[in-house]
Amino acid sequence: MAEIVGPRLYSCCNCRNYVALHDDVISKSFQGRNGRAFLFSHAMNITVGPKEDRHLMTGLHTVADVYCSDCREVLGWKYERAYEETQKYKEGKFILEKSKIAKENW
Repeated sequence: MAEIVGPRLYSCCNCRNYVALHDDVISKSFQGRNGRAFLFSHAMNITVGPKEDRHLMTGLHTVADVYCSDCREVLGWKYERAYEETQKYKEGKFILEKSKIAKENW
């Protein structure tokens, strides 16, 4: 009998709530507040906080922190607006910090 294998996922490191699909990873070469971070096209089971302007390594962006919807752990942020034309591809995307997520179904 074949074993059924589900999609590879990322979960909150604190409570194991599923927060993103591996298939939605755009890049693994981003920098978060606490080290390496991944850029995702989508995230799930998260709460988006208030928008604020932040000066990041690539310029000024309007971002909103994202939290696990179960335990409220800050996982990263959502890019709401990029002011530099070369950074517009980030709009609507999510940064999840590697130290805040865990692999599931790998």
